[in-house]
Amino acid sequence: MLGIYFSGTGNTRYCVEKFVKEDNIDNKAISIEDPNVLKEMQESDIIAIGYPVYYSNIPTILREFIVKNQLVFKGKSVFVIATMAMFSGDGAGYLARILSGYGANIIGGLHITMPDCICDEKVLKRSIEANSRLVKKGEAKINKAVEQFKKCQPTKEGLGLLSHILGLMIQRIWFYHKTKEYSNKIKIDQEKCIGCGICVNLCPMKNLSMDQKVAVQNNQCTLCYRCVSNCPRQAITLLGNKIYEQCKIEKYI
Repeated sequence: MLGIYFSGTGNTRYCVEKFVKEDNIDNKAISIEDPNVLKEMQESDIIAIGYPVYYSNIPTILREFIVKNQLVFKGKSVFVIATMAMFSGDGAGYLARILSGYGANIIGGLHITMPDCICDEKVLKRSIEANSRLVKKGEAKINKAVEQFKKCQPTKEGLGLLSHILGLMIQRIWFYHKTKEYSNKIKIDQEKCIGCGICVNLCPMKNLSMDQKVAVQNNQCTLCYRCVSNCPRQAITLLGNKIYEQCKIEKYI
C-alpha cells in the first residue's frame, strides 16, 4: 500500500504515515507535492489518500492534482482518510465519489479528528495538552482501522448516504463558495514582514512572492495555513486578524 497526502501543518501527513506503516512498516507515504508521487502511484495497486477537510470540501490543490492525474487512479483500490478539527459529514465520501467517477475502487474511509490548523480564530483553540490527547485518540482510531483493514473489513466512514446528506446540508451548501472567496483573503502585515521568504518557499500553490523585499499574495490560496504557521514574525493572517497559535503537529506528539 502507498500513502499519498496533502498536508498543510502536518496533521494529515502524520495520520497517513501512521496508517500505512501500521499496515506494513515497509509501506511508503508521500506528499502530492513530491515530484516522484506519480511514479510511486503507478507502481502501487492500493492507495491510501489523505487530506484535511475544509468546510466539508477538499483543498484546491488536491482537487487540481486529481483532475490533472485522473487516469492514474483508474483501477486502483483507494482508502480515503479525511482529517478535521470538528465535524465533516462526508469528508471522505466527497473525494470518494470524485475518484469513483475516475474509475477508482473505493475500499474504505476514515475520519480522524485532529488539532485545528486555523491559527487566527480564538474560538477553535485548545490547549497543547488537549491537542495532545486528541492526537492520542486519533492514533488509537487509526490502529483500530488498520486492524479492520487487515481483516478485509475496512471502515467506511463518510461513504454512506446519510453522511453525504449531512455534509451537503450542514456545511457544503452553505460554505462551498466561501472556500473560493478565501483564495484572496490572505493578509500580510508589511510592517511585520522582514522579507525572509520562508512563506514563499513553503506555499504549495506558489501563491506568495516577494515584491520590494516583502511578501505579497496572488489570489490562489488553498487555505492550508502553512505560511501562517511558519512565519517567524506572525505577519500573516487569513480568516482572522490576530495569531493565537501557530499550529504544527510536532507540538502535540
